[in-house]
Amino acid sequence: MVKQERALRTREALINSAATVFDRDGFSVASLTAISSLAGVSNGALHFHFASKAALADAVEEAAAERLAHIVTVHEDEAANALQLLVNTSHELARMLTADVVLRAGFELSRDQVREGGPGLYQQWHRWVEGALKRAAGEGVLNQVKPEDAATSVVAATTGFEVLGPQDPEWLSHRTITRFWRLLLPRLADPSVLGDLAAAGSRPRARP
Repeated sequence: MVKQERALRTREALINSAATVFDRDGFSVASLTAISSLAGVSNGALHFHFASKAALADAVEEAAAERLAHIVTVHEDEAANALQLLVNTSHELARMLTADVVLRAGFELSRDQVREGGPGLYQQWHRWVEGALKRAAGEGVLNQVKPEDAATSVVAATTGFEVLGPQDPEWLSHRTITRFWRLLLPRLADPSVLGDLAAAGSRPRARP
């Protein structure tokens, strides 16, 4: 049992270190030596857990997908409707992209053209956004727009903020996301509920 716990801790440390190095250097430049050194383990220990850099990248992306799944479900009961939930969740995603290197690296790896991965996290986010907008339509809080069309705009903008964020953190700031929703909500929301929606989010802001 002790060995299993130690192995799990080592694996977790390697995933976190890999995310840090991938985020800093990019997948193609990142070295296994740098990753193992940051994790405080030998190259042999790294290869015991992961056969290659690609396997490590897959593990980082999988861990990021778990974090994204948590982000889109943890506050479901805190919003009055699905449109407000979408606003709240986009704020939380932006906050966590700033605070969580594994989530950030996972998105970066999803769009890396060097590795044979796929846009997994982007598809995961797109599916959830579209689902939330379909729920909003069913609740009668969506204006006369197709959920699929609205999802295209929301996903394009929010993932654009994610791409721009590493160069300028302001793109992922609470202020930027709030301004985005102030611009978009009048187009998306039914007039009967527009005044009740909070572009800044309807839940207290947590610190990263």
